[in-house]
Amino acid sequence: HCNFEFDFCGWKQDENDNFNWHLRTSGTAKLGTGPATDHTLQEPSGHYIFIKSSFFQLPGQKARISSPILSRKNKNCKVREGVVVAGIKNLIIFYYHMYGAHIGSLIIYQRTTLKHEKILLNLTGNQGNFWQRKALTLSGDGDEDFQVVFEGIAGEGPKDGIALDDLTFSREC
Repeated sequence: HCNFEFDFCGWKQDENDNFNWHLRTSGTAKLGTGPATDHTLQEPSGHYIFIKSSFFQLPGQKARISSPILSRKNKNCKVREGVVVAGIKNLIIFYYHMYGAHIGSLIIYQRTTLKHEKILLNLTGNQGNFWQRKALTLSGDGDEDFQVVFEGIAGEGPKDGIALDDLTFSREC
């Protein structure tokens, strides 16, 4: 579980992207950019990670952050394609905030250590001025270690941004 109150909790910035996710509070945000509070504490002093479109990023440029590597040996963390195992929920649960007229995209991938990427979710455009919860199922054949990658893509509005908070893997992972 990572609530970003102290650090990135082992999540790492990708080296092959255009800019970075930043740790911040609403108290340090300029008016009109990002959420009024974090999700964890529900107050302006709480932390979350954020990207925003600005004059420094061109529309379409990407910021990526990756989870620690999850071991293929932990067979409970992935479900085979098309197989439903009763009672096992292999999930990443997170909260996102995407608000603005010209917001970009948020794409979540499951990436193997051999760099094969599978899109788990693709959100584009304004999703509302509030934190939303999403739970995504992790899947695979158990042959490779893997990571979850959050990719934020810059939009066209200088005040528009994407925030993430409370990234949690289910207990089975």
